[in-house]
Amino acid sequence: MNFILFVPDELRAESVGCYGHPLAPTPNLDRLAAQGVRFDQCHVQHPVCSPSRISFMTGWYPHVRGHRTLWHLLRPDEPNLLRYLKEAGYTVYWWGKNDLLARASFPLSVTSAERRGRRMFGPNPFDFNDPRYYSFLYAPYTGPLDEHGDYANVQAAIEFLRSRPQEPFVLYLPLTFPHPPYSAPLPWHDLIDPDALPPLRPADLPGRPDFHAHIRRTRRLDEVDEAHLRKIQAVYLGMIGFVDELLGRLLHALDETNLAGRTAVFVFSDHGDYAGDYGLVEKWPSGLEDVLTRVPLIIRAPDCTAGHVVREPVELFDIMATILELADIPARHTHFARSLLPQLQGAPGDAARALFAEGGYARHEPHCFEGRATGPQAGREPREIYYPKGRLQQDYPESVCRAVMIRTSSHKLIYRVDGLCELYDLVSDPQELRNVYGRPEYARVQMVLERRLLDWYVQTSDVTPFDEDPRGLP
Repeated sequence: MNFILFVPDELRAESVGCYGHPLAPTPNLDRLAAQGVRFDQCHVQHPVCSPSRISFMTGWYPHVRGHRTLWHLLRPDEPNLLRYLKEAGYTVYWWGKNDLLARASFPLSVTSAERRGRRMFGPNPFDFNDPRYYSFLYAPYTGPLDEHGDYANVQAAIEFLRSRPQEPFVLYLPLTFPHPPYSAPLPWHDLIDPDALPPLRPADLPGRPDFHAHIRRTRRLDEVDEAHLRKIQAVYLGMIGFVDELLGRLLHALDETNLAGRTAVFVFSDHGDYAGDYGLVEKWPSGLEDVLTRVPLIIRAPDCTAGHVVREPVELFDIMATILELADIPARHTHFARSLLPQLQGAPGDAARALFAEGGYARHEPHCFEGRATGPQAGREPREIYYPKGRLQQDYPESVCRAVMIRTSSHKLIYRVDGLCELYDLVSDPQELRNVYGRPEYARVQMVLERRLLDWYVQTSDVTPFDEDPRGLP
């Protein structure tokens, strides 16, 4: 069996048609879900790119080996799914961005890696003094389509499929869209009417962590109107439509080359995006709302139960265990992922399962914070679009304190060590608008979730290597 991992960046589940959005321009994602299995409640283990990708490639939570920053990537002494597949005889091809492997790890895990395309966003249309400047809403991309990074990388994969490749192979396609800036080629940029969107989640809700207000202030989002936020979400949906178009072209190539019947296709994302909800944009390292943690997971594999929907909760890193079982490769490291093969064959999930995610940094690790004077982000100045994010983390480190989430089918608890904790009744409040943490009527629920959280930390706090060293003297 061959494998394709199609991974848009920052795609939240609720903005896809088959997940319920009434305006989502996603016919190819919807059709793939009808042909395969859709997981309705799939949640990531971290709301930021690199830690999430490391989790879904290892089956580890970020705290297991300290993978909670953008710059601490998987190193040669650490396992990962692509390495397992390559060592088992797969040729592993990679077209797209890297938020996963340290440079020394590529020869061990990937046969060929390339990033094509020159650019993919239009310019920032607002003057620096305009309050919309930092909102991430950019003008449309107007360059040649074949120079657009995501288009070029998917086209490279299509050319590979048409080349009669040696099997078995793995195609890993980590795209950039719909990650902001919010900008897409025409007609996708203006495809969605902002006035037709469902209501956005409101800003300035009571009982919210302080980073909500800090982000709105430092990005001047508290000075923009509702229409601007709705345009942001409309363009975000347009970017998703462009990703859907690329997926459709890839699936068509699979069909025309007669490879579809022996190729498993996995479509998922590393995390979501605020996209104007709560008056916010992009994401935050300790933000754990469903718009950030809930992502689409659609799997079409040979002999799967077409059209099956798994409504019970799963964790994104379950794809690691699933692919290893499909490929008949035993894991040689301790991990916490569960194989979803029974669900691909039509079984329900585990309704009692709790999901976990974490994020943020501690004060004793200043090397993790964005915006510092040295390291990969050194030299950013006020006109740079990410300047407010780094400045905020440096000025208010408590706004990005360590946080952890436990989520069941009915409730979500977010515990912060240096900030506001949150508890939501997801049955009566699925949009997480009313924080009920500390309310007497939820005391029992809160206690049970906190106990489960403690048990989880004890069970997953570290992993013991499989190899053993002799205890005698050399």
